[in-house]
Amino acid sequence: MSCRISELVIDCADMEKQAAFWSAVLGYVELGREEDEIEIGPPGVGFGGPQPTLIFTPVPEPKRTKLRLHIDVNPTDRDQEEELERLLSLGARKVDVGQAGEQSWHVLADPEGNEFCLLRRRLDPV
Repeated sequence: MSCRISELVIDCADMEKQAAFWSAVLGYVELGREEDEIEIGPPGVGFGGPQPTLIFTPVPEPKRTKLRLHIDVNPTDRDQEEELERLLSLGARKVDVGQAGEQSWHVLADPEGNEFCLLRRRLDPV
């Protein structure tokens, strides 16, 4: 037997803003909402599908350091540079976490400063 990642829970200051940003990045939709969380996931599939859902839950303390776990994303319908421009237009920003500048990926941060990487290789949509 093995496990599969079914959902990722992301602490945040503004769950509305984070859910909207990541929905736009991933093409996800809102699946559910409670007072203290918003869950987003693939349209028509939701929880339990081949892609994990994301749950945003507000916390009072701010992010202080580089994350020990981050999300990698790959473009599905355009090249890396076109996708980089799209992500920046959605509110992502480039960040320096000590990369040498020769990497094939871009290190970005979401609107709350959570690091994620845009990889070069194009993947087929799920």
